[in-house]
Amino acid sequence: MKLSLLALLLGLGVALPQLYGLWKPAGFAASLRKFPRSSAWGLILMPLGTIWFLWMLSRDDISDFAAFKPLMFIGFAIIGFGSCVFVRDYLAVRGWAVVVLLLAKVVLDTARWVDTSWRLVLVVWAYAWVILAVWFTVAPWRLRDFIEFQTATEDRVRLGCGLRLAFGLLLAVLALTAIRAAEGPPAP
Repeated sequence: MKLSLLALLLGLGVALPQLYGLWKPAGFAASLRKFPRSSAWGLILMPLGTIWFLWMLSRDDISDFAAFKPLMFIGFAIIGFGSCVFVRDYLAVRGWAVVVLLLAKVVLDTARWVDTSWRLVLVVWAYAWVILAVWFTVAPWRLRDFIEFQTATEDRVRLGCGLRLAFGLLLAVLALTAIRAAEGPPAP
């Protein structure tokens, strides 16, 4: 996948939900507050992250660990799917963290070969995801507290949605202009 397409998808993925938040801040806030302890989101995100990670592990050439790869595959599958059964508290936060870490890997791998300084917007954002994912995995209640703070008033919800909408639109514009130009013409 080209970085311009990835940046466009990420930008629109960030921007579009914010429209709902600006339109109905109370409903948006209520939805966000439910996320950290949502079993439904946990049972979607954790298996998604586990399957994605196992797929990446199966495609990776780990020469140092080649003999242990089947055991690693089984162990990570047990941990990922076992979490859905035995670690149900804040499962959505942990599942979100796994997916975000994998998405950060995709962004960093894709941005590596694009020769423009604008790629650093995505790179810095991906590293912020990594830091937040580790932080919220260790202490998932902090995401709950952060969401409670961000959604305490409708003005905060609107401000946060406005900032995220602006950032998402910035990513989309960068994807369609600077990043696309740096990638060069499409292959014939």
